[in-house]
Amino acid sequence: MTQSSHSASANQFTQTRIPVYPRSVKGRFRNIKTAIVILAYGVYFLLPWMPWSRTHGPNQAVLFDIVGRKFYIFDLVVYAQDIFWLAGLLIIGAFLLFFVTGIAGRVFCGYFCFQTLWTDVFVFIERLVQGERNQRIKLANSPWTVNKGARYALTWLLWIGVGFLTGLSFTLYWGDASQLVVAFFTAQAPFPAYATVLFLTISTFVMAGMAREQVCTYMCPYARFQSAMFDKDTLIIAYDEERGERACGRCKPSKENAAREYRQSEELGDCIDCGYCVQVCPVGIDIRNGLQYQCISCALCVDACDTIMDALKYPRGLIKYTSENALEHKQSSRFKLKNIGYAVALLIVSGLLIFSITGRELIEMHVEQIRQPLYVVLSDGRVQNRFSIKVINKSDVRQQFKISMQGITDAQLEVRPSDEISVESGKSVSVQAGIVVASVPDVKQIDFKFILEPAKDTGEPLIERSSFFFPD
Repeated sequence: MTQSSHSASANQFTQTRIPVYPRSVKGRFRNIKTAIVILAYGVYFLLPWMPWSRTHGPNQAVLFDIVGRKFYIFDLVVYAQDIFWLAGLLIIGAFLLFFVTGIAGRVFCGYFCFQTLWTDVFVFIERLVQGERNQRIKLANSPWTVNKGARYALTWLLWIGVGFLTGLSFTLYWGDASQLVVAFFTAQAPFPAYATVLFLTISTFVMAGMAREQVCTYMCPYARFQSAMFDKDTLIIAYDEERGERACGRCKPSKENAAREYRQSEELGDCIDCGYCVQVCPVGIDIRNGLQYQCISCALCVDACDTIMDALKYPRGLIKYTSENALEHKQSSRFKLKNIGYAVALLIVSGLLIFSITGRELIEMHVEQIRQPLYVVLSDGRVQNRFSIKVINKSDVRQQFKISMQGITDAQLEVRPSDEISVESGKSVSVQAGIVVASVPDVKQIDFKFILEPAKDTGEPLIERSSFFFPD
């Protein structure tokens, strides 16, 4: 095989990336995207610095304390025992994504995805330093000069700065922000902090600065399985080919054919083939070629087309949010069985999570029987079982308790170090309990109760059921 034939064969499976230089655009959807970017960046970068008053614990609104095994989220304190809430949040996120996608397509990708939000800012920086689309293309195709090198260096430097702030802000969620920042810049922070910042700086620079649309096209699995949630009633960004092409196709405007009435009478399409919709697309596709999996439904092409239609005094909507059935003039309904199913599942899981959070017990008692051995026969014939009792205090104040038992006659309870325990707020205390029974009944086991009584009658006692085992 010759080198040329080998290259031709290889080109069937690979394709050189064509750089995308999105053009700026103004419009309602661009304004929505900008507002979401500002809100998202404000929340992400400022939330670790938001103060929050607590009786016990850090005065930081959101803090994930791995060492203490507690997550502080405003007034909610999540303990290690509440980790199943994370599963609930993940299920809610999945069903919410399915529900939104089934109705409105890939609006999550176009407006809320981290890749979209960070790429949007990186493109803004690139445009600020290197100029508008045509200037950036000209700069990229020009030979290397001091001016070109300086512009690229400044662009990359600002990108690295944003990536560094992204990594540092993420790290601040896992420790006291003010102390961690000082420790970080005085080389006293733990190694994982530096490793995390370095990793996120590099990954942000590469993903949002270099890879960009390739992340959405080739790396993101959502782009691949989204079609399973689409149907002909799902909202998509679509070009109205019937209006844009008509019988004679697209035609650039001139003095003779600029009037819309003339174009309609001559069967000329409303699309003037200006290419503005292609130039603003962040993934570099031509929406006029139909629905494509690369499209992230950001609607910037809608803003671009509406701008041209307004200038020509044509009606808006040549490119718009619509559905395949609507384009084919068929009845459209988004209340499909699958969408209703997503909504019902979303409501059920959300309700269960809210119920679990609002109805959780502030004091918990967990009893485990020590089964090595299951029972011990003492020298005087009495039988002993041992238990491990853990008391968790999730309230805001220190609590005192007394441990007792009920349900076994002729039994003696011994708790070490003491049957009266004090548990600080957000802490847990473990004790060992031994129960000795003098008379051995003709049964294998007896069910009984451990009782945790709050001191000074400050609340209802907690009851944990367990079993006492006897020799066969």
